Amino acid sequence: MRPRDTSPEAWKVLIDLIRQMTPEERLQRCLELSDAVRLAAEAGLRETYPHASEREIFLRAARQKLGPELFQAVYGNALDGNGPA
Repeated sequence: MRPRDTSPEAWKVLIDLIRQMTPEERLQRCLELSDAVRLAAEAGLRETYPHASEREIFLRAARQKLGPELFQAVYGNALDGNGPA
């Protein structure tokens, strides 16, 4: 689905470029984009919690990814300082 801020011509160019990639290149791009999204999310957490340790940033990112119920099951009350860390 083409984003609203992208012209049909630009979208066609992008799709054509993607179609020319090998499966390995597509996977590599996917992994790079995944890393970029993770780093952006962590940067947002660092901005929101400027005094947080790296462990706290890790835990807050895990809670965002896992959701509160699964996070609780895996990490307990780690963000409160009372659970497994």
